Amino acid sequence: MKEAKKGKTIAIVSYITIVGCLIALTMNMEPKNSFARFHIRQAFGIHLVYHALAIVLTFTKIVEASLGLYIFYLILVLYCFIGAMNLKKQLLPLLGPYFQKWFTFIP
Repeated sequence: MKEAKKGKTIAIVSYITIVGCLIALTMNMEPKNSFARFHIRQAFGIHLVYHALAIVLTFTKIVEASLGLYIFYLILVLYCFIGAMNLKKQLLPLLGPYFQKWFTFIP
């Protein structure tokens, strides 16, 4: 619980756009906080998937689906943001465990 309280600010910053995620990454360099690292990985995954799908939708000219994608993105960010605010390590459904496994390069 003490670790989570120390990493709460960094975890919250990570959900504020992809730039916030990069800022949180640098904030968590020293000292490293496992609660913040968990949320940085979740946020990085959410932002990465959103931007990748947005690029695919743009190139396939399915721009109408962009609104739905953006709403889904906001729901996921809000879900995890609330978890960070409540000092919980809650994984995203389906992709959360993969984000933790894939982004092990995030210290």
